[in-house]
Amino acid sequence: MKAWVMSARSGARKSIGLALMLVATATSAAAQNGPVRLGVLTDMSSLYADNGGRGSVVAAQMAVDDFKGKVLGRPIEIVAGDHQNKADIGSAIARRWLENENVESILDVANSAVALAVQGVTRDKNKLFLATGAATSRLTGDECSPTGIHWTYDTYALSQGTTRAISRLGAKSWFFLSADYSLGAQLEADSRKVIDAAGGKVVGAVKHPINTSDFSSFLLQAQASKADVIALADAGGDFINAVKQAGEFGVTRGQKLAGLIVFIADIHSLGLQSAQGLMLSSAFYWDLNDETRAWSKRFIEKTKKVPTMIHAGTYGAVMHYLKAVEAAGTLDGPTVAAKMRELPVNDFMTRNGRIRQDGRLVRDMYLFRVKSPEESKYQFDYYQLLATIPGEEAFRPMEEGGCSRVKKP
Repeated sequence: MKAWVMSARSGARKSIGLALMLVATATSAAAQNGPVRLGVLTDMSSLYADNGGRGSVVAAQMAVDDFKGKVLGRPIEIVAGDHQNKADIGSAIARRWLENENVESILDVANSAVALAVQGVTRDKNKLFLATGAATSRLTGDECSPTGIHWTYDTYALSQGTTRAISRLGAKSWFFLSADYSLGAQLEADSRKVIDAAGGKVVGAVKHPINTSDFSSFLLQAQASKADVIALADAGGDFINAVKQAGEFGVTRGQKLAGLIVFIADIHSLGLQSAQGLMLSSAFYWDLNDETRAWSKRFIEKTKKVPTMIHAGTYGAVMHYLKAVEAAGTLDGPTVAAKMRELPVNDFMTRNGRIRQDGRLVRDMYLFRVKSPEESKYQFDYYQLLATIPGEEAFRPMEEGGCSRVKKP
């Protein structure tokens, strides 16, 4: 009787093991033959929603459609998630996507703290992270990754454009009003280096909570400093609220505001009456040339909104990723990342771009001035081009970033 029970138990274990093996085999087959999933992880409902948000999902889908919807014979599917500007939520979504939902690459992540967390997850999983929305230059510095590519812009390039241009116009003293998380800290740090090199002086700084509605105490400190320039090292809704309240308090009558990370969606929300004269750096402007206008017209028809550099960058990153997958003949993360570095980047946004060993896409940046209401002649006619900044000048030299992947000379 005991031998029969043991035999029955052994048979049951074998049956369970076989069933589990069959499930695993079926799951593996589904993963290999099912859709190639790309995850757009973004801010859907808070202060960065207009800069990335649903627009990034639309831009990614536009790229998939233009690629004819398939790669390596498999359909391409876009999935979307809302990180809510919280690193723990963002990393949890990323981990779930990569471990359980067969997502091959993650895009956007318009929050530097969330992006750093996601870079850690994708690095561990050997999956692609195409940071089209994040700003911190740490993504190609001490937090660089063999499968991480920083696509659109970064804090170093933004500071090189705006801060340097304003310094050349004679600004000597600066006060920083910075968001109290990694974006504000890195943007301020990169800008301080430019100010020091130009012979300027930072006379004060204050940090504000992310997504705050009341800037009164921070602006009064900035006003009391009597600095020539109040540098806003924040973005999205925080930048918009700071500019509006600076106007209400009369700060701009005696001091200049400098937006260190400004999106055209922010200018649209502010209106030209409030934003006119502001100088800013950007990787993209919809009205720059015939190609940018043609792509933007399609985007505007789908969303009824003006595209930001994040939207344009997300489209470009998806297209380049899919070209690299096709060329490499595999979805293996490190292999595809290597192929992306090998291939030049050319699209409506980028001319002869190249992805460096540290993951930085080097491309031209642009310096703009916001037009006055009288200068604007048609819908979304907001910027005047002041200068084109060559990529080699705009982005931090690779050997200065501290990326462990960069070989020392």
